[in-house]
Amino acid sequence: MSTATTDTPKSETKFDANAFAMNVAQALESGGKALAAYLKPRESGEVQDRPPAELTEVVKTFTSVAEYWLSDQTRSSDLQTKLAKDYLDLWGSAARRMAGQDAAPAIAPSPRDKRFADPEWKSNQFFDFMMQLYLLTTKFAQELVRDAEGLDPQTRRKAEFYVQQVTNAISPSNFVLTNPEVLRETVASSGENLARGLKMLAEDIAAGKGMLKIRQSNPDNLVVGVNMATTPGKVIYQNEMMQLIQYSPTTENVLRTPLLIIPPWINKFYILDLKPEKSYIKWCVDQGITVFVISWVNPDKKLGAKSWEDYMKEGPLTAMDVIEKVTGEMKVHTAGYCVGGTMLATTLAWLAEKRRQRVSSATFFAAQVDFTHAGDLLVFVDEEQIAALEQDMKAAGVLEGSKMAMAFNMLRSNDLIWSYVVSNYLKGQQPSAFDLLHWNSDATRMTASNHSYYLRNCYLENRLSTGTMVLDNTLLDLSKVMVPVYNLATREDHIAPAESVLYGSQFFGGPVKYVLSGSGHIAGVVNPPASNKYQYWTNDNIKGVNVAEWMKGAVEHKGSWWPDWREWLGSLDPEEVPARVVGSEALPPIEDAPGSYVRVRA
Repeated sequence: MSTATTDTPKSETKFDANAFAMNVAQALESGGKALAAYLKPRESGEVQDRPPAELTEVVKTFTSVAEYWLSDQTRSSDLQTKLAKDYLDLWGSAARRMAGQDAAPAIAPSPRDKRFADPEWKSNQFFDFMMQLYLLTTKFAQELVRDAEGLDPQTRRKAEFYVQQVTNAISPSNFVLTNPEVLRETVASSGENLARGLKMLAEDIAAGKGMLKIRQSNPDNLVVGVNMATTPGKVIYQNEMMQLIQYSPTTENVLRTPLLIIPPWINKFYILDLKPEKSYIKWCVDQGITVFVISWVNPDKKLGAKSWEDYMKEGPLTAMDVIEKVTGEMKVHTAGYCVGGTMLATTLAWLAEKRRQRVSSATFFAAQVDFTHAGDLLVFVDEEQIAALEQDMKAAGVLEGSKMAMAFNMLRSNDLIWSYVVSNYLKGQQPSAFDLLHWNSDATRMTASNHSYYLRNCYLENRLSTGTMVLDNTLLDLSKVMVPVYNLATREDHIAPAESVLYGSQFFGGPVKYVLSGSGHIAGVVNPPASNKYQYWTNDNIKGVNVAEWMKGAVEHKGSWWPDWREWLGSLDPEEVPARVVGSEALPPIEDAPGSYVRVRA
């Protein structure tokens, strides 16, 4: 059955009952396919449904909040009275509007809330009432958590997060009949939007093998090695854990000391090599730097026992040995992004304890070494949740990338989940081709041993900054790391908060330059100078201050922090040598960049 369409210009389109009936029938047919795609892997045993471990945490957390309010009859009565008054105020306001009188709203959405940007949310009394009812209910739920006394910080953090997820999910903007934009589109297209949307829903459940894999970008014109990750280079070495890429020079001379980039294994390295105009790697090459990048393997069950120690030894330490063989340089500049930066910090501490001088400088992109202020991800970290996750990983050997991707998406669920549910499945709009979101959905698996070590030693027990982390039978001490550090934080980061990065700066033994970039965890890092976007701040005073205090004495600079970093790097070791060929006689190129490891999809 084909989707009914019309050649009538959109401005003159009228509702067509026959076309609507056909489109509803097609939507129902696609709904049946979606259900079949959901059931098929469960019938075959490929997927076994069981109550999610998080459900226990949700119930336990909400029970703690409820106990506070229900344990005192007066407190409970006052709460009900307050809620009833708010609803009566809303009803009175709505009644006055229906009578043709002016009435101030009982509550208004934030100007930054894109869900209610359409003018009809305010001009239409029905939608205005639904919006205000929702906002009042959300405010009430948030206050329940905020005002509940006696909650420990972790329980309160989890309660706030769970309330946010529930309230985001039940927003009237997420349903056809209570979203004016969707309703207008449904009438104007005679339901064609629903037919397209349910078709995409069936395709996305099938693509997720029985789980909904929301498409955030159109993949048709986004291919790694074709439209992204196209900076010329070669894979010159590989082992079980990584491929090492060396990029071809574009300048006559290069800095004598090469640069080794250690990306996170939670995501793929090409966030630093998207389209050429956004590529940090290409920019570094064009700035006269010999660039080497680790491309981590997308591990399967047979690598499940690979530990943090294995990642360090078979990753950055092996890469340093290979770089020495290729370039003759015993020392490298290093850069680590996110958890790759945490790995870099542990490697530096390990090298310091072994008295091995292999590194000239260290740059951290939105990376944490102390987890006291670790931000929203702490909601997933306590003994019970980690133990449950370890039990799941024990059987599979890995943590599926989709689970970590969902955790990150839930931190900004309105932007990264519900906006796409509405756009894709209700409006029937195919998402545009966006390299950043394509990368975001290109998930990677994580080995059980490595991920467990990371969660326990960093998030749960915060061992690295306190000097109690043991790696390769070696006690790590960041104060012995004397190399110069460029420590980049981003102002709106939910994953590695600026406060956390600043606080972590104090634990290194050498000089630290803390820089704060505008925007968030990705856009604040991937901000090429040519875009002339955002800004960054510098301030040499990093001792005993928080971000608010640091900002008072900071100098704002317009645009990208990249040139500032390049100037800093050159000031450490400005000596240049003729540009190097890729690889060597002993280590000839294996394949073209970006290599084969990065192409493996979870």
